[in-house]
Amino acid sequence: MLALFVVGVLISTLYERTARQGFENLLGAQLYNLVNAVSVDDDGRLQGNPDLGDLRYARPLSGWYWEVLPASDNTSGRLTSASLVLLTIPQAPVADFPFDQMYRRSYEQAGLNGEMLEVLETEVVLDSENHTARFRVMGSLSSVADDIRAFDRTLLYYLGTVGLGTVLVNAVVLLVALRPLARVRASLAEVREGRSERLRTGFPAEIEPLAVEMNALIDNNRRIVERSRTQVGNLAHSLKTPIAILTNEAATIGGEKGRVVDEQAVRMKSQVQHYLDRARMAAQTQSVVFRAPVREVLERIVRVVAKLNPDLNVAFDATTTGDLVFAGERQDLEEVVGNLLDNAGKWARSKISLSCRAEGADRLAVIVEDDGPGLSIDEIREALKRGRRLDEATPGSGLGLSIVRDITAEYRGMLELTRSELGGLAAKVVLPRIG
Repeated sequence: MLALFVVGVLISTLYERTARQGFENLLGAQLYNLVNAVSVDDDGRLQGNPDLGDLRYARPLSGWYWEVLPASDNTSGRLTSASLVLLTIPQAPVADFPFDQMYRRSYEQAGLNGEMLEVLETEVVLDSENHTARFRVMGSLSSVADDIRAFDRTLLYYLGTVGLGTVLVNAVVLLVALRPLARVRASLAEVREGRSERLRTGFPAEIEPLAVEMNALIDNNRRIVERSRTQVGNLAHSLKTPIAILTNEAATIGGEKGRVVDEQAVRMKSQVQHYLDRARMAAQTQSVVFRAPVREVLERIVRVVAKLNPDLNVAFDATTTGDLVFAGERQDLEEVVGNLLDNAGKWARSKISLSCRAEGADRLAVIVEDDGPGLSIDEIREALKRGRRLDEATPGSGLGLSIVRDITAEYRGMLELTRSELGGLAAKVVLPRIG
C-alpha cells in the first residue's frame, strides 16, 4: 500500500507537470498563430480574421480569450475573440511582469467568470512603418486544475482497486500458506491434551523439519521422564534394606533407645517415600501426555474411604463433575484427594462431603468438607507445616496436608483451607484440567 501511494504521488506529479507544460506550449503556439493572422491597413488600423482552431475562443465567457491592441501611437483599432463579448481582461503593469529576451511575458489574472487565467503577451512590429501591436492569449488555469483533479480521482480509483485486490490476493495466499501452521498448532494441542503422543507428519517441505524437531523434543522429554523414574525406583530399592536393618536393630536393642531408633526409622521411611513420590510426580509433570478422568477417580476413592469409615456419611456430589479430565497422572490426583479425605475422616463427627467443579478455562477445583471441630487461622498455618500434628493422640505422620500442598505446587495449583458450611474444615485444591 505504501508503494502504491508513492507511485500514485509520482504519477500525479508527473501528470500535473506535463499538463501545465502542455498548457503553456498550447498558449505559445496559439500566440504565434494570432501574430501571423493580424496586419495593419494603410491607415495603421489593425485588421485580420484570426482562427486559432479552438471553438472555446468562440464561446462567450469560456475562459479562453485572445486580444490584439495597438502598442504605438501610429496604430489603432482592436481585435478580440468572440468569447470576450466586448469586455476586456486588465493588463498587469510591465514593471511587475517585464518582457523577457523573446519580448514575451506571462502572468496570472482573474477571468470574467471567476476562473483564473494564464495570460501570455508579446509585442510585434507589423511593418516597416513601425506599426506595433500587443498580442494577448489567455487560457483558463482552472480548467487545467479541473483536468488534474479528474485525473487524480481516476488514478486514485484504479490504484485503490489494485491495492485492494493486492491485499485480498495476499491475504488469500497467506491464509493458504499458513494453513499448515494451523495444523501444527492443532497437532501440538492434541499432544498437550494427551490425545496423541507425537505430532502428525505429512506437512509441506517448509514445515516438515519443524514437526520432526518437535517430535524429537517430545521423544527426548519422554526419555528424561523414563530415566527419572528408573533413578527413583533404584533409589527406593537401595534405601529399603538400610531402613529395614535399622528397624530390626531397633527391635533388638529394645528399651527406650530401641523405641527412639524405631520411631526415627519409621519417620525416615515415611519422609523418604514422600520425597520419592514427589520426585516421581515432578518428573511426570514434565511430560505432556498424562491425563485422568476425575469422576472415575473420585468415585473409587469415595468407596474406599466409606469402607474404612463405616460410621461416617461420605457424600460425593457428582453433578458438577461432569466429564472433567485432570491434566496429570491418576496417582497424583488419588494421592491429593486421598490425603484430604483421610484427614477429614480423622476429625469428622458424622459427615464428609466431596465435590468437584470446573474453575476457569483450564482449572478444576476439588473441595473436601467435614463437620469436625475445624481449625483457626493460626492452626491452619501450623497444619501446613511438614510433619506438624495438632493432636499427637490422633494417628498419622503429619505429612498429609504437606504432601497435598507439594503436589499441588508442582502442578502450579493452589491449596486453600477455610471454614466449612458443615461446621468443620473445608479444603479446596485447584489443579489443571484438559479442555
